[in-house]
Amino acid sequence: MDGATTDGNSQLGMLAGQVLLPDSKEFDAARAVWNGMISRHPKMIVQCMNAEDVALAVKHAAALDLPVSIRAGGHNVAGHAVCDDGLMIDLTAMRHVSVDPENRIASIEGGALWRDVDSASQAHGLATPGGLISDTGVAGLTLSGGIGWLRAKHGLSIDNLVGADVVIADGTLVHTDATENPELLWALKGGGGNFGVVVRFEFALHPIGPEVMFAAPIYAIEDGPGPIRAWRDFLKQHSDVVGSLCEFSTAGGEDFPEESWGKRVFTLACVYNGDPARGEALLQPLRELGDLVTDFSGRMAYCEVQQLFDTLMPAGDFRCYWKARYLTDLSDEMIDLAMQNALDAPSDNSLSSLWNFGGRTAEIDAAATAFGDRSMGWMYSLDGVWENSEEDARNIEWARRGWKASETHGHQDRIYLNFAGHGEDSDALTQASFGENYQRLVDVKTRYDPQNRFRFNQNIKPQT
Repeated sequence: MDGATTDGNSQLGMLAGQVLLPDSKEFDAARAVWNGMISRHPKMIVQCMNAEDVALAVKHAAALDLPVSIRAGGHNVAGHAVCDDGLMIDLTAMRHVSVDPENRIASIEGGALWRDVDSASQAHGLATPGGLISDTGVAGLTLSGGIGWLRAKHGLSIDNLVGADVVIADGTLVHTDATENPELLWALKGGGGNFGVVVRFEFALHPIGPEVMFAAPIYAIEDGPGPIRAWRDFLKQHSDVVGSLCEFSTAGGEDFPEESWGKRVFTLACVYNGDPARGEALLQPLRELGDLVTDFSGRMAYCEVQQLFDTLMPAGDFRCYWKARYLTDLSDEMIDLAMQNALDAPSDNSLSSLWNFGGRTAEIDAAATAFGDRSMGWMYSLDGVWENSEEDARNIEWARRGWKASETHGHQDRIYLNFAGHGEDSDALTQASFGENYQRLVDVKTRYDPQNRFRFNQNIKPQT
């Protein structure tokens, strides 16, 4: 136990892992998270090796009346993994993934990254819906929904969560599935990290790959909205087999023609959720909608697709502020707004995106998961990404202004809680996003975390 002391009331001396205090040499590295804007100072960091360690850490936090933050991938843009003046539970050593190919189930430790899951499951020709960046933590992405390339055929990450082991606020290890503590499993499916520390996830797997069809034609914004409008209409016909987003960015680097460097562009990025040959033929029209800046389309390994966006935002290199909202539909006016917002971005590193829904994602009843209503057609996200603290105000204001301007196109005032800014307006937006499921979530929160020990999230407050 590095730099830590214990007393007669503490069980941390029994840890298989270690405790880091602020004077520990590893402390600053351990408290750092992916977003370079976030710099918080917990009272201690407990680096856990197993579920027993997590239980000890939670009991210790309760004995000291400390709130608890939970680090898995540390990729949340609001930095929920690390807290000021609380106890941070670090799960990064708990990344084991085992696959039962016969029953198509993956058992995943709470600190695993999506690349761990993809690698283990693809060894058997299987996958479960993850995110778009492979160094995202399974826990953070899943617990607030999990929107990825496979959503057209297999839904969100939560739609494939079939069980979990959770250390709740009193330090008890609880299993949840469809028959044992089912209300807790329901709450984990979109309710965020409000209910405890998930030390093991169980996911249903599906036959995917090893090769998939990825389409990524890139067009210049200056050439107009025609390709986006055609893409929108195409996806309305194929939302059951194509997971896609239109991503606005700035061209640059050796992968782009030199004459395009510095241009604002958009990529019609698509993954066909099925046979790659069929997908190649189906997606071909999206590559013929006008003059191309370049085209990154082709059949490739599923694991490669899952890692394509990793290099856009290396951990700790950038300062980030993201906002998103669901859209009822994608009108011409909303497309024009998204294009203008992309042109106005003060940083060439910033991204913004339009995401499609429908397919399997839309088939899930609103009451079936804490995530709630699935009738939104699209999502709009603004991902402010920049390098210097002097540029914080300009870039945050850009994301907020664009998000506010899209309000008239919004769906029931709902937002994707993984992209909720820095949580500065979370109370009202959290309630609006859960809608009719909110009170049921309060009831689950009150049962499993009555003291609100786990409150570094889009917080659901227990009844008092």
